[in-house]
Formats: sequence, structure tokens, C-alpha cells
Amino acid sequence: MTVLLVVAKAPVPGAVKTRLCPPATPEQAARIAAAALLDTLDAVRATPGVTPVLALVGRIADAVDPVGLTAATTGWPVLAQRGADLAARLAHAHADVADAYPGRPVFQIGMDTPQLTPAGLAGAVRRLAGTDAVLGRAADGGWWGLGLRDPRHGAALRVVPTSTPDTGRLTWAALAGRGLRVAPLPVLRDVDDCADALAVAAAVPGGRFAREVAALRRGLVVGGWW
Repeated sequence: MTVLLVVAKAPVPGAVKTRLCPPATPEQAARIAAAALLDTLDAVRATPGVTPVLALVGRIADAVDPVGLTAATTGWPVLAQRGADLAARLAHAHADVADAYPGRPVFQIGMDTPQLTPAGLAGAVRRLAGTDAVLGRAADGGWWGLGLRDPRHGAALRVVPTSTPDTGRLTWAALAGRGLRVAPLPVLRDVDDCADALAVAAAVPGGRFAREVAALRRGLVVGGWW
């Protein structure tokens, strides 16, 4: 059974979605991040035939909506992220999954694509079954999802610069450089700034994320931002 790994930050004001500020306040940005994480956890929970695991940095107790987040993660194995930067934390998360679930493949996502669905996640897991690795690139040049038949190959991420327009391309090259067969997944838009938030919310209007973005937008219209 594939481990479906969610790598996330606790949605603490000032620590998440800072590129939404301004016009959002740190509190509003954290609420949008919490909604994205909750929608993502719902999609993972509804995906058949996977083992959900959360790799978290920060404390849920310090986050906005700690009650809702605690309820949403009840029963989930939670791994503490470790490492000096994002690349190291990603590599460690894959290594920790390999240690905790020997011989199991992993498919890893973040909390910036609340438009993910159980059907889409299940399709990615099926695609991984026929190759060594799968990579879902993001529209901004990064990536939103990485699957590895052997999670220890996540060590390749240590040498890839994160949050650049070349991150997706360089990640593919790093995996291929290990001799892995890499298959593509659909390109998705992840949420970095307000334009991303509006576009993704419009694609999934029924979720928590869309409701929080709509609340922000209403406030900005009143305040003269839009």
C-alpha cells in the first residue's frame, strides 16, 4: 500500500502564505493556509488504498483553527519535519517514511494544491505502480507532487534548489540522474500569491479554501483593494 505523504506547515500567522500579505493580514493568510490544508487532508482521507501520513513543521496548537486541525489529523501518523531548509526537510521526510514503512512506495504532496481530488490522487498512485518515479510539475516551474517506488531516492532532492522557476526541471533531472524512470503527472497551479488563490478557488468553489478566499476578497472590495 502506497504511503500518501502530506508535507505541511502548521498554519501559524506570520509563518505561512506570507506572499498573500498584503493585501491579506497574517491572520487572514493563515486562515487561507489552514483551509487549503484541511481540504487537502479531506482529499487524502478519501483516497482509497493508501496510508496517509503527515510531515509537519510547527505546532498545530499555535495555528489558527487548532480544534479543526486536531480533529482532521486524529489517527494520522505525524512526522516532525527536520532539516535546515526545505530541500533537506523533503529529503528527510522521504527517508523517515522509508524507515517507518519499509518497502512501501510514497507519493508526496504539499498544502498548496487544495484542488486535488481523491480521483486525481488515486490516478497518481496508479501511475507510480508502473514506473520508478512520477512528478507533477506546477505552472510556476516548481512541482506539486512527487512519487517514488523507493522513498530513499528522495535524497536526490537535497541538491535541487527550491522555489525557483527551474525547480521542476531540475528535480526531474536529479531523479533521472539516479537512473530512475520518471513519468509526468498533470501540471497544476499551486497557491503562492493572490492571483493563484483566486484562480484555484474558482476551480474548486465548494471547498473551505474557496470560502476563505471569498471572505478575503469581500473585505478587500470594501477596503478598496479590488
